[in-house]
Amino acid sequence: MLGVIGGMGPAATADFFAKLVAATPAGRDEDHIPTLIASDPRVPSRTAAILDGGASPLPALRAVRDKLIAAGATLLAMPCNTAHAWYDALAGDSPVPIVSIVEASVEAAVAMAPAGSAIGLVATRATLAARIFDAALEAQGRRVLRPGEDELADAVLPSIRAVKEGQLRLAGERLEPAVQALLDRGAAAVILACTETPLALAATGSPLRARCVDSNLALARACVARWFAGSDRRS
Repeated sequence: MLGVIGGMGPAATADFFAKLVAATPAGRDEDHIPTLIASDPRVPSRTAAILDGGASPLPALRAVRDKLIAAGATLLAMPCNTAHAWYDALAGDSPVPIVSIVEASVEAAVAMAPAGSAIGLVATRATLAARIFDAALEAQGRRVLRPGEDELADAVLPSIRAVKEGQLRLAGERLEPAVQALLDRGAAAVILACTETPLALAATGSPLRARCVDSNLALARACVARWFAGSDRRS
């Protein structure tokens, strides 16, 4: 069973599950991946923990992880990029593997961007500050481009907030200029490294999606590939 450490936020978790279903090569119900979703929005703020010294979400993430494992999960996924600041700690003492949204997204981005090129990141301030993607991209010979402070404050963060408020079209309208700015500055591809942001661009039908990596979709595809490889299909 695939266990999903979700609720960060709920809309992104629902989007991940929809993309997991769509990515699964199934001809009937029984062909799909048995999935248990724990959508718990009470996990302490990842942003507050990284930027302001707030309570660590790690104990809550471990608690959700352990509940999923106790319920039969043999493979885990966590559709929240910022929460991957605690990925090593969460995966390090986990008895079952956790698919990394960072690894999945970087793999997809590298396929779109030639060696030596730049890859843009659209992400929360905390994800950028924690440099969650930097080492993985640099190891693949790609440079990292971040939004400028004005783009982050006036476009990216308001877009993420609008998704959480259910205003998806407004979110897309706010986000598009920030994505375009990264492309104009030379990004060969842009990772939508916050799982709310693919929902924003989808709401406007933005053509910029063709130049972007949807981190939720990348994670869903990685889970499908891992599941059908067979090593985690114990129950």
